[in-house]
Amino acid sequence: MFTGIVEELGKIVALERHDGGARIAIRASLVLSDVALGASIAVNGICLTVVDFDLQSSTWSADAVSETMQRTNLGDLAVGDSVNLERPVRLQDRLGGHLVQGHVDGTGTIVGKDSNNDGSVNIRIFAPTGLLRYTIEKGSICVDGISLTVAAVESDSFSIAVIPHTLAVTTLGSKSVGTRVNLECDVVAKYVEKLVIPHFDGTPRSES
Repeated sequence: MFTGIVEELGKIVALERHDGGARIAIRASLVLSDVALGASIAVNGICLTVVDFDLQSSTWSADAVSETMQRTNLGDLAVGDSVNLERPVRLQDRLGGHLVQGHVDGTGTIVGKDSNNDGSVNIRIFAPTGLLRYTIEKGSICVDGISLTVAAVESDSFSIAVIPHTLAVTTLGSKSVGTRVNLECDVVAKYVEKLVIPHFDGTPRSES
């Protein structure tokens, strides 16, 4: 479980594709301070397992299966690209963002970036209808592993207002219009829908 508060930017140093999947090697520092084989680290919001690490070169590696490559933007990345990194939350930590599983629901596309006088940037992201149904104004959404508040929702997209600090310490500051981003919707909304739908037949209920 993660919080969507990015700890550091890592850099991809190797990306070997094979049989629909890939092995990715990332240079980092902070997330390696207590690394262990089998540990989880979120990469752009994707929960990956540490399968190898080298503290001397400050690198660690993870395997991505076909499902991960198809559902996320991992396949768009290349050697030299920066990625958002976060270790799992500990039970005694503050929950600074929102509950994030690291299980990406799908991808969206940045379709607008507008700068504001205060240094913040409004980013509009096109998203599939199947994901927008879980997105509400002032609700939470995870974009490339970053916990963000939804500023507005339209028929085919949603907007977020990103403060200067977040732009500086994550990959959002450098992403351009047309770039795909990983999206993870609020898990609470998905569970509520799963529980409620079987008991709702679409017929309006009369007041008693």
